[in-house]
Amino acid sequence: MSYYLKPLLIFMLISFLSIAYMQAQEQDTQGLNLAPDFKLLDLGQNAHTLSDYKNKQPVILFFWTTWCPFCRSELKLLNQKYPELLKDGLELLAINVGERAYKVDNFVKSYKLTCKILLDENTTVADAYDVLGVPTYVLVGKKGNIVFIGHTFPKDNYKDLIQK
Repeated sequence: MSYYLKPLLIFMLISFLSIAYMQAQEQDTQGLNLAPDFKLLDLGQNAHTLSDYKNKQPVILFFWTTWCPFCRSELKLLNQKYPELLKDGLELLAINVGERAYKVDNFVKSYKLTCKILLDENTTVADAYDVLGVPTYVLVGKKGNIVFIGHTFPKDNYKDLIQK
């Protein structure tokens, strides 16, 4: 097996297992589980908690890393959609998983991201949400319940989901 093929196959296997797990999680969200609260810093060292948004507006949590090619394409999409999401009454919290602030800051500047970027350097929030792979979306309804978990943005039905 070639030097490059083995890591690619391992990556594909992990991705497949992660997708299967997330689909099972999607079905579990029909029970509307309460989203774990958290407190994370943004790149400006300002603290943000999920409970700041409870009973005010739904939130999209987007778990990502700088090294993930799928995250990069999803971030481009989200950056384009961000004004529309705000207009629809949603907030987007892009949570970087496990990377240092300086690396994330350089990435954000190069991609000209406008949404709120939060740092989960110790992966405690990603662990609390059972994130197995990135990118991962978690939609949290206005009442603080998880209404969707998946690896791609539910662009066709996110407005319906956030009404829950």
